[in-house]
Amino acid sequence: MSPGEPAEGASADGSAGTPNTPAPKTPEPSGVDLARVALRAAKEQARARGDAAQQKKQARRGGLRSGARADGRDPLTLGSAINRLITERGWETPAAVGGVMGRWPQIVGDDLANHCVPQRYDEDERVLTVQCDSTAWATQLRLMAPQLVARLNEDLGHGTVRLLKVLGPGGPARRFGPLRAPGSTGPGDTYG
Repeated sequence: MSPGEPAEGASADGSAGTPNTPAPKTPEPSGVDLARVALRAAKEQARARGDAAQQKKQARRGGLRSGARADGRDPLTLGSAINRLITERGWETPAAVGGVMGRWPQIVGDDLANHCVPQRYDEDERVLTVQCDSTAWATQLRLMAPQLVARLNEDLGHGTVRLLKVLGPGGPARRFGPLRAPGSTGPGDTYG
């Protein structure tokens, strides 16, 4: 047996390698450790109770205030301030339609949204203009227009969208240069 090899029945770290020997246990927490754990738990519970009491108190008072009574100078949350601004300015419908334009794929489906994009909304006429990337998709959207208008009005409120105006693809960009015939409008002659 050489000096670097462990003895028979022992492992390299010097512990006994017999299968019947139990592994060393971790020490049980002592009184000081238990007290620290209990103190930490009590502090967390007290903090939670304090936060809940503060929120309850603010709710009872009507939120944060600038003085003894609630008035127009009191601070508002960002969401409340935006909703108040939208209501004061009469922007409810344009804001709702803007939200629909942001959720277009969820309303019409991913397949249709990949080929048709909402362009603008005319609030006076209540017309939503949508542009498609091919004439086939424009035709498909024109056939689906009544169902789509009903779905949009269900989401936005009755009568918000009266008509869906579907635009086909635009023609290629007009190029100006020496190879154009005089008087020609270029691709505009074809796509008009």
